[in-house]
Amino acid sequence: QVQLVESGGGLVQAGGSLRLSCAASGRTFSTYVMAWFRQAPGKEREFVAAIRWSGGNTYYADSVKGRFTISRDNAKNTVYLQMNSLKPEDTAVYYCAASRSKWPRNEPTSYDYWGQGTQVTVSS
Repeated sequence: QVQLVESGGGLVQAGGSLRLSCAASGRTFSTYVMAWFRQAPGKEREFVAAIRWSGGNTYYADSVKGRFTISRDNAKNTVYLQMNSLKPEDTAVYYCAASRSKWPRNEPTSYDYWGQGTQVTVSS
């Protein structure tokens, strides 16, 4: 099993920044890719960004490209999401996820482990 704990959410004004953290523990060696998803009220959970533990390749949703940066610290088993130029439409619960697949699709069903989520609210 892998346990994921997110932190860093909060309330910020439009144009501001936040950094989310996801600390992974347990059998992290069984996972290949870490990702962030988000879910706004009344909407489906959507892919935000992903990163490989090995090599650090990154992938982004079009809606966040150029504003968000995903990174990882292998020594700390921690993944980060730096969010800049935040918009009200970025408001959602943000979830950290881990996949045992080497090439997961950018869909929630491709991920095996999930954190509890952290709320991000962007005011206009």
